Amino acid sequence: MPYTEPRSPQPNSPSFTPQDRLSVAPDVLFVYGPLQFPEILFALLGRVPSLIPAQAPGWRATALPNHVYPGLITAIATAPGCLITDLSPQEWRLLDAFEDPLYDLHQLTLSNGRHGWAYVCGPETEILPAPWSPEEFGQRHLATYVDRCAAWRRHYESRQAG
Repeated sequence: MPYTEPRSPQPNSPSFTPQDRLSVAPDVLFVYGPLQFPEILFALLGRVPSLIPAQAPGWRATALPNHVYPGLITAIATAPGCLITDLSPQEWRLLDAFEDPLYDLHQLTLSNGRHGWAYVCGPETEILPAPWSPEEFGQRHLATYVDRCAAWRRHYESRQAG
């Protein structure tokens, strides 16, 4: 079912298609799902960038049908996550390619007054009523997801080289 929670507050920036999401030159990435896990970042980037705890008021991470990763939707809630402040342009391109096309890139205002860019779900995205649980993900899916991310990175790099 598409989500029907309140649409306020609205994102601070327009949405972009997957082809031009990085045209806004994002600088700081707010992560709220698997990218909070150092093992995932290492599998994708070959390093673990700094992760600064952060919160996004007006948003929540929700479970998605048939996915182990969440979607970020507007809500009367606060989504916990982390800021990644030291991504290179190459790492931004890699993470953008990795992110599902169902996401739009938006700039969010965080609880500390800073801004961060996040991949958020559009209003037509099908969601589950349950929130996404990082604890459950870590216990049930982390090891397999790390392997999937490492395989995805090898495939991505082979496409970039060829």
